Amino acid sequence: MAYPNPNPNPYPYPYPNPSSTSNQPFPNPVSIIGPHFCAPYPVDLAIIKKDFVVIDINGNILFKVKEKFLSLHGRRVLFDGAGNPIVTLKPKIMSAHDRWQVFKGDSTDASDLLFSARRSSMFQSKTEVDVFLANNTKEEVCDFKVKGSWSERSFVVYAGESSTIVSQMHKKHTVENILIEKDKFMVTVYPNIDYAFIVALVVIHDGLNSSEEGGGRVEVEVEVEAGGDFDVFGWLN
Repeated sequence: MAYPNPNPNPYPYPYPNPSSTSNQPFPNPVSIIGPHFCAPYPVDLAIIKKDFVVIDINGNILFKVKEKFLSLHGRRVLFDGAGNPIVTLKPKIMSAHDRWQVFKGDSTDASDLLFSARRSSMFQSKTEVDVFLANNTKEEVCDFKVKGSWSERSFVVYAGESSTIVSQMHKKHTVENILIEKDKFMVTVYPNIDYAFIVALVVIHDGLNSSEEGGGRVEVEVEVEAGGDFDVFGWLN
């Protein structure tokens, strides 16, 4: 689905100064998946990568990922804590740069396309991903860029080609000082940035890294019921 854009460039909000290194909050919500996923304050997400469950610092389940059992196409669906499908993530078969497409809800219709993501280059030492919103059909300039490496515990999302960070992973929680284990990490989403969108980028980044590390992984069914008892300090009760 193409979003209306009054700006001449494909960015959905005023394009940041490429030389900017500040992380000042965006004045208006940057909604990619839904405005209710934009908060006027930083949002800390705890991600349990093994089962791909996303919780807040209070232990509430915010999102979960379900993969089709033995799926030939590696399709994944992102659900909210109540079990409602938010987006469907689908790798595009035979694409030169390992492109992923993300659709609204449980749809895979072209009219429901929200954004796509692909490797910036075929030859990379670290995974670098260019993200294009659905209305950015020319794809001359990316709307967001992801840089990082799972082995180095790195995941940073930038606004377009600028140095403005909108979300990043960190090894310790800045408040509770939690040491992050191999399959558990924290991601901070900066104010007014769609945090469901950031979670979708984490899923794509994982898919690309998985293909690098061993030719893909076995698809498993992941089912986590909303309202589960999670302890952010112990991670799982």
